[in-house]
Amino acid sequence: MIYWIDGDYIKDAVKEINHFMRDWRTDQIKSIDLRTLDIMAASHNLLDVSEPYLMLSGYRSPQTNAMLRSRSRGVAKNSLHMKGQAADLRLGSRSVNQIAKAALACHSGGVGRYSRSNFVHMDCGVVRTWGA
Repeated sequence: MIYWIDGDYIKDAVKEINHFMRDWRTDQIKSIDLRTLDIMAASHNLLDVSEPYLMLSGYRSPQTNAMLRSRSRGVAKNSLHMKGQAADLRLGSRSVNQIAKAALACHSGGVGRYSRSNFVHMDCGVVRTWGA
């Protein structure tokens, strides 16, 4: 999806992305930080694929985050997902390491490798990396 042209974000496209990245468990929508979208798009471009990401998690309400935390120690108490600043993504045609390498090449935000679950976390927070 094209969400900006010549440095200007397309309001209707961003609104559609916010809806798509909503917390599907509660149906709550939060504005997704545009920096996160830019990191996702730049990483995708570096991977040179036409396949869209499969998004496992975008925005998470505090209730959803608490529920996921009760089931997994890999969920942060103050997750950037709750601020609309993170996404968990996978591609069928690329490995976790390939996706993470592309995200790291953007030098922006956090990149987490979750090889066992086959996804990469990308966010627009402090530059850092974790996982294997």
